[in-house]
Amino acid sequence: MKNAVVYFDGECNLCNGAIQFLIRQDSSEKLLFASLQSKAGQQLLLSQQLEAEHFESMIFSKGRKIYFKSDAALAICGELGGTFNILRLFYIIPRPIRDYMYSVIAKNRYKWFGKRDQCMVPTPELRKRFLE
Repeated sequence: MKNAVVYFDGECNLCNGAIQFLIRQDSSEKLLFASLQSKAGQQLLLSQQLEAEHFESMIFSKGRKIYFKSDAALAICGELGGTFNILRLFYIIPRPIRDYMYSVIAKNRYKWFGKRDQCMVPTPELRKRFLE
């Protein structure tokens, strides 16, 4: 059963690029995706008592476990497996340092990479991997 979901800011160009990359790398289709602006994304944010309009983190959920910031990125690498597992070595860096670097990028992502007017619309063949 697919229960690994990547939640992302659908208006962020950096985030959309990351999702396109993940789709290409996830040939076994383990990952599902949902923008934080979608109904599924808003439900997750509400259930975690998180800000529903200002997104500062990609969120990864697998089963009942929810990962934020750098932990989310590293857990996704682990889910992809193969050579991506080597990136999990970054767990040796203390979380406050990893999350600080993540937050710097997240805070500046619109300025550095731009913002879309609307969320990405998946192609018909990719639609099955996106939660509404």
